[in-house]
Amino acid sequence: MKFDVLTLFPDMFEPLKQSILGRAMKENLIKINLTNIRDFSKNKHKKVDDTPYGGGAGMIMRSDVVYDAYQSVKDDQAKVIFMSPQGKTLNQKMVENLSKESHLIILCGHYEGIDQRVLDKIVDEEISIGDYVLTGGEIPAMVLIDSVSRYIEGVLKKDSICEESFSNRTFRISTIYKTRNI
Repeated sequence: MKFDVLTLFPDMFEPLKQSILGRAMKENLIKINLTNIRDFSKNKHKKVDDTPYGGGAGMIMRSDVVYDAYQSVKDDQAKVIFMSPQGKTLNQKMVENLSKESHLIILCGHYEGIDQRVLDKIVDEEISIGDYVLTGGEIPAMVLIDSVSRYIEGVLKKDSICEESFSNRTFRISTIYKTRNI
């Protein structure tokens, strides 16, 4: 599985090099490429934000910079996901379906968001990790990468996946009842 992450803060992804995901990367089971969106700014100050087209409060990420970053990693086989509090809430079924993809491009927003024109053009799906707002899309992107990677063959033992709480609801519920003597 290949993950391309478009972000303004690639250093935030250092924790993914640890533990199970770190081992999976070393064994080439998953590949995580980080692309700094700021590198695609044509402004001498590397500015990536601007006022919203059509007005509104705050600043948004510029469409041209985001689009150019996307163009650098795009692939006809890739599914493009925008991490957004307005997206569909991530759940186990979505995780399992996404693990069947060969290439995910994950777009991490900041500020008040990303210019809607580029989102309409490149994004296949908006995903949220819950009903709250974070400072950016990096932490949600890490959650998505971690949860999806667990279902890539060889990352975990098959038995580990089958016995997880959301993979096999019957097993989990019966185990809880036995533990509590209910």
